[in-house]
Amino acid sequence: MQATEVKSFLEGKLSETLLSVQVEVEGEGCNFQLNVISDELAALSPVKRQQSIYAHLNPWIADGSIHAVTMKFFSRAAWAERT
Repeated sequence: MQATEVKSFLEGKLSETLLSVQVEVEGEGCNFQLNVISDELAALSPVKRQQSIYAHLNPWIADGSIHAVTMKFFSRAAWAERT
C-alpha cells in the first residue's frame, strides 16, 4: 500500500462529513504517519479524532494492509505556522 492511496482514500471519506480537510501521509507498506489538518477535527477530543480516522481505516487494519498508524491533528492555523 502506498501513502498516496491512503491520502486519497482518507481525504475522500473525510470530505463527505467535514467542510475542509487535508491529510498528509508518510510511510509505505503497512506503516503510516498521518498529519490531519482540519479545524473541525482539531476541536474534538483526542479520542474522537482518532475514532474518526480509524472508522475508515479499520477494514485495511483488519485485513493486514495497514499494521501501524500514528496520527497528529492540526487546525489550519497551526499547520500554517508549522510549515
